[in-house]
Amino acid sequence: MGKETLERLGYEVTVRTSSLEALERFKAKPGYFDLVITDMSMPNMTGEQPSKKLMKIRPAIPVILCTGFSHIIAKEKAREIGIQSLCHETPGQEATRRNGQARFG
Repeated sequence: MGKETLERLGYEVTVRTSSLEALERFKAKPGYFDLVITDMSMPNMTGEQPSKKLMKIRPAIPVILCTGFSHIIAKEKAREIGIQSLCHETPGQEATRRNGQARFG
């Protein structure tokens, strides 16, 4: 999902392509983030693993997990983990807006 798309929608965006870097950034400032969008195909850890770690640090953090491979994680498993939204593709502007509004009203 494009940083520019989210910024056009009014979000301040922090991007990390490494799940390890993203996790360290979140650990350093867990209150700074309103939402985490992650992907199943991130390097070092799948999106499921850092999502669990993020929610241990801050249980109420909303997480959107994107995947182009719906067979890797089912909607039911995502809910069990605590992931609020599961995107089965990299969402465009409209999908991003809907996911954000669904979570934040």
